[in-house]
Amino acid sequence: MAVVIRLARHGAKKKPFYRIVVADGERPRDGKYLENVGTYDPLIDPAKVTLKTERIQYWMGQGAKPSDTVRSLLKKEGFFAAAG
Repeated sequence: MAVVIRLARHGAKKKPFYRIVVADGERPRDGKYLENVGTYDPLIDPAKVTLKTERIQYWMGQGAKPSDTVRSLLKKEGFFAAAG
């Protein structure tokens, strides 16, 4: 089971809101996930990102790979600089 940290889309049509989730890579985008580790709201200027950094570090330590989009969000929030 390849575990990934990715976005799951929620919200209404034309008003997206995303949860940053840890999920099995073979599950559908908005399907069942293992844990919710943050949120991303792109409609606010600047975009609002909330993270549970301890849990993200835990899952990455267990081998979870962030998607390209989540990786860029983590970099913008300074996660990789703080994680070392």
